[in-house]
Amino acid sequence: MKGYRACMNATRNEALEAWMVEHGHSSNSLAEAVNRALERLTGRPGGLDGSSIRAWKAGRVRWPKSATRKALEDVTGLPASELGFVPRGRTSANPAASQEDPDMKRRTLVGGLAAAAAAAAAPGTTAPRRIGMSDVDRLQQRFAEIIVSDHRHGGQRGIEQRAAALANEALNLQNAGSATQRVRNNLYACAASFRSSAMWAAIDGRRYDDAKMHMREAQALAEMSGDQAIKFRIWSHAGAMYRHMGRPADAFAANDVARNLHLTRRDPMFASLGLARQAAIHGAAQDRTRTRRTFDQAQEAMQRANSNDYRPVWLLAFFDQAELHSLALSAHLALGDYPTAEFHAHRCLAELRPHMRRSRAITMTRLAHAQLAQDDLDTATATAMKVPSDAATQHARVSRMLQEFGAALRAKAPKSDAARAWTEHTCDAWRAAA
Repeated sequence: MKGYRACMNATRNEALEAWMVEHGHSSNSLAEAVNRALERLTGRPGGLDGSSIRAWKAGRVRWPKSATRKALEDVTGLPASELGFVPRGRTSANPAASQEDPDMKRRTLVGGLAAAAAAAAAPGTTAPRRIGMSDVDRLQQRFAEIIVSDHRHGGQRGIEQRAAALANEALNLQNAGSATQRVRNNLYACAASFRSSAMWAAIDGRRYDDAKMHMREAQALAEMSGDQAIKFRIWSHAGAMYRHMGRPADAFAANDVARNLHLTRRDPMFASLGLARQAAIHGAAQDRTRTRRTFDQAQEAMQRANSNDYRPVWLLAFFDQAELHSLALSAHLALGDYPTAEFHAHRCLAELRPHMRRSRAITMTRLAHAQLAQDDLDTATATAMKVPSDAATQHARVSRMLQEFGAALRAKAPKSDAARAWTEHTCDAWRAAA
């Protein structure tokens, strides 16, 4: 990390810019993170915004106030001096080249690339580049890769960081040259798509503060894009986030925003997803009647959907009959209707597509819970043991549900063969993962 100092010059704070590029932060997202750290330090929310961070990067603020500086250091894990800030009355000095290590050279290169991109976008230097739909197509291909990673692994911080960095890459193209309004709208939609994937990865990994930060960025970008489908995705994700957080009132409010978009009246597939997630929230809110009625409506809407209609890749990649059963499983498990939950789990597993590895692990874990609640200890334990070890140890949501399964099993039958077998299995799995 010492190499960030090498990126600094007398004007722009290229050290801070390099750190932000490497960690996938925009000016707004870093401001949010520092504000949260300030609130933890002082008990009062911070007042930074994107313009505050841009002033730091431009070198207009060379040494932030002490509380703000400490909050920034907490966020980055680096002293302010290594982020390119200089105490008042002191000038910066570049370290000798002989003291540079490989990490420093790599980070200096990142800073140099960021500076070069900024110079390329500066007026009067070279002829402006023409940004076109081929640039949008390239970003959409990267988005498809993020979707694939999510369905294989899910919840990983690396997916979140990669998606956030790609959102920034899409935004940087806005300033890299001239473009039509159609291209600019598509670039904002791409940035919003990446941010929504970062948001979902954080939700899936139970990093809810990070998810809310990505949500705010994604919502603003989606508004600038005018893209109804990505607006739906972001608000629908928000509903799922609040449901996982145990806040059904907020979950209903967020999901209603998604369901009230005119897109859901035009395309029954979007209507079906909105209704299915609404039903899952009804389950979390312990409303049996509305849960069943809304799932029936979701099923009916899916049957009306025309399979030939164009739909975005993120929707095609996961929403089908298996996902409908998955949401029904979640709802009936929350309601304590374990036989119905088990039925939907088996239907989901039978219809899951091969690439849905993350969803399969979650479904099997929920199935084990439903079986255990019906006192079928041996079957439940055998099901839980089939959850792949990488998901069991690395996926935050699966790992927590399996810990809860073990606790429930030991509480129900502490001296049973099933409890002993589960304890041995988990010890072996964690040793293998270590």
